[in-house]
Amino acid sequence: MTSRSTKRVRLYAMRRVVLLAHRYVGLALVPFLIVLGLTGSIITFNVELERVISPQLFATSRPGDSPLGLAVLAERAEAAEPQARLAYIVLRPGQAIARMKPRSNTSGKTSPIDFDQIFLDPFTGAELGRRREGDLFQGWINLMPFIYRLHRELAAGRTGVLILGGAALVWTLDCFAALYLTLPLTVVRFWRRWSRSWRVRKSKNSFRLNFDLHRAGSLWSWPLLVVFAWSSVMINLTPVYDFVTGSLFDYKSVLEEFTSRSPHPNEHPRLGWGEAEKIGARIMSEQAAIRGFTLGHPNALGYAPSLGAYSYGAASGLDVRRRSSDTGIWFDGDSGELRWTFFPTGEHTGNTISSWLWALHFGDVADFTPYRLLVFWLGLWVVMLSVTGATIWLQKRST
Repeated sequence: MTSRSTKRVRLYAMRRVVLLAHRYVGLALVPFLIVLGLTGSIITFNVELERVISPQLFATSRPGDSPLGLAVLAERAEAAEPQARLAYIVLRPGQAIARMKPRSNTSGKTSPIDFDQIFLDPFTGAELGRRREGDLFQGWINLMPFIYRLHRELAAGRTGVLILGGAALVWTLDCFAALYLTLPLTVVRFWRRWSRSWRVRKSKNSFRLNFDLHRAGSLWSWPLLVVFAWSSVMINLTPVYDFVTGSLFDYKSVLEEFTSRSPHPNEHPRLGWGEAEKIGARIMSEQAAIRGFTLGHPNALGYAPSLGAYSYGAASGLDVRRRSSDTGIWFDGDSGELRWTFFPTGEHTGNTISSWLWALHFGDVADFTPYRLLVFWLGLWVVMLSVTGATIWLQKRST
């Protein structure tokens, strides 16, 4: 056997192995990708749908209205339920969302509460509603949070996160396997041969139509599929993402930042909400001056007893996302000393890439509505690719 023939045999053998792996791995991923595709399409317009389904959770602003201070809203949230303490409060258009947790008594025990969110009118501080996020037993008010939980964790908590993280990692690798399978085995007339893989030909043969839709559909959307697969690893399998990103780029792992430093647990900080807001605003302004970025409105304030630290967030020129800000600082709950800073762009290449992955994954790039529509259709596209892939498998199995 000539060396050329041997090489061709090896290529065919490797192609066969990759094909079998793609076929069975893809089949295993089908149920996950269908759920993720459908729920992902829906939550692309999460806020808009929330306004339709639960309008009572949104306040209507009047000309000249401006939001109350974060500290005032934090105090109003805690005053609304003595058995709960505020973890953090976030300002969104038309609402202030307070994340609540059970408050510990003097003996260290907590009393159960039937909610974990309180919604406030950001202009008056009046309560708009409360819910346990994602609990469908509380009615329609939790429909969108439940759909988000399905997308984020299969509505199965930490177990669901790990399952989806593993599926996302396999999906990422399978994207490259699928691309390899579309490539011609020879470089002779390579582009002419490969161009066939990009076309959906008219055919009355259902198998041929399914095959072309699956192959060409995957190729045309391949860059976005890789972005969404790998960003899913970032969201659900953070240690793996951190390891790979840290190996390739200058990267500051948020997970490592919190776990590597010694926390200072403090259930009762010396600083109150009002003092914390002032210190947070001052430190943020100092950081903006030092690093040369513009500051927008403050939008988040919180306290973590396990760390003994306050968090403070504000919109800034470093942000990539439109609906959320990732610019934040943490400072000591007793002394007000700066502990950590987190900037989405402009500091570490790996973190800038991560910020863009977050924004691209959730369709949250500036005010670019066409991209959100693209994300919506991509979710349905993933469902189509999953269904055609499963159909090809079934048709091959029946022959």
